Amino acid sequence: MTTNLLTVAEIAAQMRVSKMTVYRLVQSGALTGIRFGRSYRVSETSMQQYLESVNSGH
Repeated sequence: MTTNLLTVAEIAAQMRVSKMTVYRLVQSGALTGIRFGRSYRVSETSMQQYLESVNSGH
């Protein structure tokens, strides 16, 4: 199984939010992020699960 890891900037662009919003989502645990040195990577699957959970709540 291959997991696509995206940068915070890539996630922000796809979700159309700021990078700070993505950092907050990672810090709160809403998005699962992996820290590589000074930067984070978020799996594409985690982003999709988050978006589905947000959409199903409304």
